Amino acid sequence: MLREMISSDWVDLHKYASQDIVCQYQPWGPNTEEESKKFVSQVIEDSTKKPRARFVFAIIYNGNMIGAGELTIRSFTNKAGEIGYIVNPDYWGKGVATEVASLLIEFGFKELNLHRIFATCDPRNIGSAKVLVKVGMVREGIIRDHLIMREGWRDSLLYSVLER
Repeated sequence: MLREMISSDWVDLHKYASQDIVCQYQPWGPNTEEESKKFVSQVIEDSTKKPRARFVFAIIYNGNMIGAGELTIRSFTNKAGEIGYIVNPDYWGKGVATEVASLLIEFGFKELNLHRIFATCDPRNIGSAKVLVKVGMVREGIIRDHLIMREGWRDSLLYSVLER
């Protein structure tokens, strides 16, 4: 289940966002407690903006907050959005990321009336690349030197799906 984030979610978010393994393909982290609190506060603030462009949801699994799924409208004019997800490693391999990506895509097309939804991932993140293919996205190519990481520039694989 996905739900809007609440301020107390920072505690569960911090359980995974503070781990090296979770952040290894990200330009952020591992988070301090303050960074986790700030992230959740920013998400809540962004949810009040009009028009709303950022939708970050807590992932609830068996009653526990175990991750986050995000859909950001990148262009209102071109009806384009980007999805992302992060899951506590205790729940990896259970299909959670695939389910979340599917829910985000459905939300983007049905509720936000988007035409194109895309996602990027680190080429080394084989699990995430598999998730994107499973949910019907097509690999479009590589964005070179897309993100600055601790060890230098990182390429990103680009995937997308069009409204059906």
